[in-house]
Amino acid sequence: MRSPLRLLPALAILLAAPAAVAQTPKPAHTGIEDPVLSSLVQEAIRRNPDLAEARSQVAASRERIPQAKALPDPSLSLGLQNDGFHGLQVGKMPTSYYQIMVTQPLPWPGKRDAREKVAALGVRVQDAALARTRLSLLADLERAYVGLILVREQLGLLDQQATYLRQAEGSARVRYQVGQASQADLLRAQLERTRLQQTRLDLQAQESSLLATLNRIRVRPSTAPLATPATVESLPLPSLESERVWMQRAEAASPDLAYARRSLAQSERSLDLAKLDVRPDFAVSAGLMPRGGLDPMWQVSVSIGLPIYAHQKQDRAVAEQEWRKQASSQAVQSVRTLLRQRTRERLAALGAAEASARIYREGLLVQSEAAFDSAMAQYEAGKVPFLSVLESLDGWVSDRSSYLAILAQAQAQEIALRAFDLGPTPAITAGSLGTPSLAMGSGEAAPAASTSSSASSM
Repeated sequence: MRSPLRLLPALAILLAAPAAVAQTPKPAHTGIEDPVLSSLVQEAIRRNPDLAEARSQVAASRERIPQAKALPDPSLSLGLQNDGFHGLQVGKMPTSYYQIMVTQPLPWPGKRDAREKVAALGVRVQDAALARTRLSLLADLERAYVGLILVREQLGLLDQQATYLRQAEGSARVRYQVGQASQADLLRAQLERTRLQQTRLDLQAQESSLLATLNRIRVRPSTAPLATPATVESLPLPSLESERVWMQRAEAASPDLAYARRSLAQSERSLDLAKLDVRPDFAVSAGLMPRGGLDPMWQVSVSIGLPIYAHQKQDRAVAEQEWRKQASSQAVQSVRTLLRQRTRERLAALGAAEASARIYREGLLVQSEAAFDSAMAQYEAGKVPFLSVLESLDGWVSDRSSYLAILAQAQAQEIALRAFDLGPTPAITAGSLGTPSLAMGSGEAAPAASTSSSASSM
């Protein structure tokens, strides 16, 4: 009669398969389609302070446009001119009078428009910064969400491994009681179950950290619970699109490239303004001089600035803006080159992850489950040592864990693609399950049949 232990891995795969098959691959640019994640995204957009700060920066930049366009403030001058020092002579002497004068500075024609354009481009630069903040925030949210799902699945896989070890221990106990196995088999099974407790503690710590990250982004208490009904397998695999499509998308939608281009445009307008600043500004003054009983006097004048220090000031300002324009132009080229590089890297990694996941689904998982099934059957027949059962179980758990990690990494690559991130792709990891110590003990156990005599003498 077949042992129930031998059927559990296959049953786990069969239960997980419908959820993966039922999903329809999504377009790569739409993001992960999950109702829980969608609600988290909406909550983060409404409440996250980093995003609110970026919006405020845009609003503050927009307020600079009318300031740049406005005329300089006029000045009011009040004065008194009097003949002699023997009393007030206003109304008595024709050259004694009160003075009221208003002066309005007037920039050289075109300067105000140029300043307005520079300020308007500054708003567009801040808009690009806002877009970067938003994309980075949502990418962090998606990575933490997928990571939390992955960790919880690894914890579930750990529970499966513990269940298999308990059943294997039960089988070893039965064989030990009838003199077909040594006590070492029981002790080894108990040892492996104890080691699982350490792995569980590590995974639980990662779960707490990822949950705290999600709650920070959505501005919730760090320990606020969050249900994650989805699994890594239920998330649709990213659909591969051509490099040309992604390059076009990156050129059109990358906030970093938009920031660099808009900064270049602002530098060009700043250079135009610096060249205009070489031209002198004007000032128009109008004044009234009341003279008491005598007819009042009035005055109108126009003054013009003399840029006699232009070599040290205005010319240097033009040179400064030319250098800034050149730097901005190089920044555009640098961002474009790096963006293309990251896009190619991620598309290659995404293709490799998809191919690797297919190998796991169609080969490794089935083969490792069959190996465990066979090892358990042969152990029950006394043909292989108990360590072979542990090694085959460890192999299946390790393969299953690696498969989930590959699926998570495929999601990580697509998240970075959609965020147009210029940095290295942040990984989504939850540690790998498996017991490396099993390999070190492969030579210490003898075939079960050879230990029966020593077991029966105990």
